[in-house]
Amino acid sequence: MRRNLAQGVPDITWPKGIDLVQYRPELAEAVHRLMETGYHQGGGRVPALDVWQQRFETDPEYDPSLCFIALEGERIVGVCQCWTSAYIKNLVVHPQAQGLGLGRALLLHAFKVFQNRREGFVDLKVLEDNLRAQRLYESAGMYVVRREPVPV
Repeated sequence: MRRNLAQGVPDITWPKGIDLVQYRPELAEAVHRLMETGYHQGGGRVPALDVWQQRFETDPEYDPSLCFIALEGERIVGVCQCWTSAYIKNLVVHPQAQGLGLGRALLLHAFKVFQNRREGFVDLKVLEDNLRAQRLYESAGMYVVRREPVPV
């Protein structure tokens, strides 16, 4: 799916008690745990912690300032991991924090960051059966640009 960044991005309303920080290696275990939870709910899988962390932190498109982490107190309740190519790699909200607007806030924050970086579009992939995520993305102005079969 894609979002044209020439269009205005709505103001962001963060749920009460949420602080936004960027990724740091000491947060890797908690971020990974949340991603495992998210993938379990939305389909797909995430590699083991050591493999995931090594791939993430050494990827040529890695920039820790593009990995937005939502904290509620000390607990990570949301992650939006983006690449420098204006691509949203992962967007995960803890099940206990869903329905509060956190996913939308993280998504809109990513749009604004990429707008400020003068990107034209933001892209992401979503599984066809992940209807909740698709509704969120569409409500934020994203649209389907192409469909691909998922290898089994």
